Amino acid sequence: MAKVRITDVVVTAAAGALAAAALAPGRAWPAAAAGALVLGAGEAIARSRQRPNEIPALPQRILMSGALAAPLGWLAGRAGADPWLVGTVAGAAAGALGLRPQKVVLGPVVGLAAGLAGLSAAAAATAAVVGFRTLSALLFRDPQVTLLAEKAEAGDLPFVVAREATGGYVGTGYVEELAGRLGGTYLPDAPDIGIVADLDALGGPGFDPAAVDPLVREFYEHTSRFTLDIVPEWRLWVRPGYLLYRTFVARPLGQANVPMNQREAQRGVQGRIHTIETEEGALIRGWIRSFTDTDEPIYVGIYTTYRDSGRGYVSVGFPLPSASFTATLLPSGRADGGLTLSSESDLSHPGHYLSYIDAETRALSTVAVAGFSERLDVFVRDGELRAEHAFKIFGIPFLVLHYVMERKP
Repeated sequence: MAKVRITDVVVTAAAGALAAAALAPGRAWPAAAAGALVLGAGEAIARSRQRPNEIPALPQRILMSGALAAPLGWLAGRAGADPWLVGTVAGAAAGALGLRPQKVVLGPVVGLAAGLAGLSAAAAATAAVVGFRTLSALLFRDPQVTLLAEKAEAGDLPFVVAREATGGYVGTGYVEELAGRLGGTYLPDAPDIGIVADLDALGGPGFDPAAVDPLVREFYEHTSRFTLDIVPEWRLWVRPGYLLYRTFVARPLGQANVPMNQREAQRGVQGRIHTIETEEGALIRGWIRSFTDTDEPIYVGIYTTYRDSGRGYVSVGFPLPSASFTATLLPSGRADGGLTLSSESDLSHPGHYLSYIDAETRALSTVAVAGFSERLDVFVRDGELRAEHAFKIFGIPFLVLHYVMERKP
């Protein structure tokens, strides 16, 4: 059981008091006392029953979100906003935080219903948030984000690549900066090297490396021999959101900056692998892809392989400030001699993981992002080496990257 922290209870009780006073302004003091007692006691009970690597129980989280909405709704009402508008906005905000498209639509619908129920602005906001979260919990039972570990050792999570950025920018110089931190030997643009050392290390049930086309094997084991041409195929519905993400997140961060269209991809894409040989003799491989004309980063990934229970996996870590986003992929063969790497599997390891990395202890706090999935197919067609990299969010396809790889002169 988790240890109950007094600060958590006090903060929650204060939120309960403020919410109750906003909901019953004519009896603010008695209401505040009751709100503090109910929410504070609920927090203490929820924390006492919380197990390691778990978050507090859902009912307490729902009540807390409703408590946070109440004073905001009260302020909006004091500013002259109608309850129907307050409820709709509160529901829309709650739906947007749910991320799933169905939740984004459901949120304002529930909020509008709450706002038209004859409630005050504060009550409409609370009812919208509590009603939406309760209804979505009943309708959508498959969690898209789950807490996997809290302050865990890196060795306990072999499917996580624990390589973070120490500043606010990742960029093409990340591997060199990482080498300085680790005290390893840095080799930029390493010649004749691949993103995996040996494809045979990925063998296991469902994948026989011996059946892979020699050209596909060569690409994985000697990636630096090849050039990349990329054609992005975005779904129309995701383009506006991606444009905002790219402008305000990807470019300032220097990470996950995918071309918006084919015209932009014609700027050219260059790939190079920088390596770090650690004092222990391990070789860290960082595959940097950037635009040829400006060296603006597209992807900065740390590529690793490991084995578990007789299977090989590929894990790619994308460094973020004080964190890492990891894609762990299961290999399988194609009938045409190609190779598929996919995060969609009934096995426990494949998937996507977002980890906060404690700078002092190196402990990992990790969530599994089940709502995101990808599949990479590398194959030979008409003598030409190709790849298709497809992405889904909440089961809905939103992007396919088409690659053509050619040997360098």
